[in-house]
Amino acid sequence: MKGSYIVVIYLPENACIQIGALGEISFDKGHYLYIGSAMAKIGPNTLENRIRRHVSEHNNKKLFWHIDYLLASKISLVTMIYLIPTIFRLECIISKEISEVSDNHIKDFGSSDCFCPSHLYYFKDFQGIEDFSN
Repeated sequence: MKGSYIVVIYLPENACIQIGALGEISFDKGHYLYIGSAMAKIGPNTLENRIRRHVSEHNNKKLFWHIDYLLASKISLVTMIYLIPTIFRLECIISKEISEVSDNHIKDFGSSDCFCPSHLYYFKDFQGIEDFSN
């Protein structure tokens, strides 16, 4: 299956986390929404396998994407995942929409292959994407 997804991550405290080539980044306590896509029909880059990778144990996993480093942190907790099955690449459109309602973003996180300022957005308080329609 192809599509985009949103991973909701909760950090219960402020933290400095090494994020690959981006270096050490300061994260405030709160919720972070990461927007990604997986556009392969088969193999490791299908939507199902990408999500499996994100929620799997990080003990022996090679850290590759920015999100891998954040999720490998001992304090990161995935609280929700939204799947958007589609044949269209919607990652940047979703990212732009979320940027308009977020409290902040982590510059260049997850967006090295596009022109978005980020694909990781910070929310001090987050209940669910249903709140975005208000």
